[in-house]
Amino acid sequence: MWEYEHSIETTAAPEAVWALWADVENWGAWNADIEKIELRGAFAAGAEITMTPAGQDPVELLVAEVTEGEIFVDEARFAGLVLRTTHRIDRLGADLSRVTYRMEISGDGAGEVGPQIGPAITADWPDTMAALVRTAQG
Repeated sequence: MWEYEHSIETTAAPEAVWALWADVENWGAWNADIEKIELRGAFAAGAEITMTPAGQDPVELLVAEVTEGEIFVDEARFAGLVLRTTHRIDRLGADLSRVTYRMEISGDGAGEVGPQIGPAITADWPDTMAALVRTAQG
């Protein structure tokens, strides 16, 4: 298994961050890497997302888990691998929260392939998360 996690602390209201996550079809407003995105179904477990990163082929995601206002998990599957990304917001105090993204790559050959593809997938997370919280702060 290959794992990577990045967190950022923010004064943005958790509800504002959650609202941006739940508005899947507008992720491109704060995630510069998204060229096109489509949500099929409500933003809940079982929904499907087709995300096209800039200059790349579309990626099919399954929303595997949603706890409104706290966490959502999406999964991409290909070539025997599962790429599971957890998006979580934790309230740290009255005016401070922590936003965390965590990727786990598992499955056949994950120990070998994960270090090859994982860093490329997660490289923009610090910038993307900074844009997310800036947008949430208004």
